[in-house]
Amino acid sequence: MPVKALYPGTFDPPTNGHADLIQRGSKLFDHLIVAVLVNPVKDPLFTVEERVEMLKELTAEIGNVSVATFDGLMVEFARRQGASAVLRGIRAISDYEYEFQMALMNRRLAPEIETVFLQPAGRYSFVSSRMLKEVFSFGGDVSGLVPPNVLKRLRARINGGS
Repeated sequence: MPVKALYPGTFDPPTNGHADLIQRGSKLFDHLIVAVLVNPVKDPLFTVEERVEMLKELTAEIGNVSVATFDGLMVEFARRQGASAVLRGIRAISDYEYEFQMALMNRRLAPEIETVFLQPAGRYSFVSSRMLKEVFSFGGDVSGLVPPNVLKRLRARINGGS
């Protein structure tokens, strides 16, 4: 039976750490759905549509990966998609504590859906979208931390295209 997994997140913006997990997740599962959370509480740099476009560009060459959006409970979306697993990335101990609590709650809500934790490649283990946006907004060099298509959009958004 094919195993479908969901990789949920805000992806604002997608980083090379996200790309690494997508690439590796595509090898672990028969189908991987990269699911962009629509969260009106957060103040994103990029619209949901822009994040979906960036992720579609990023995953265009990976045949078993699709990109979707969701709001509400992630496990309900996973059920609707027929996913039996959720892929989550863990960069540090602080991530683990939060992700572990979330995984336990998700298990309570949907015991049929397993959570799979992966660490990003070591060279991306310190990168978060929030930190990346902050560094870039102050003129820091984030090349090598985001895919080229994302860097281009970051430059256009924050520096007016420079």
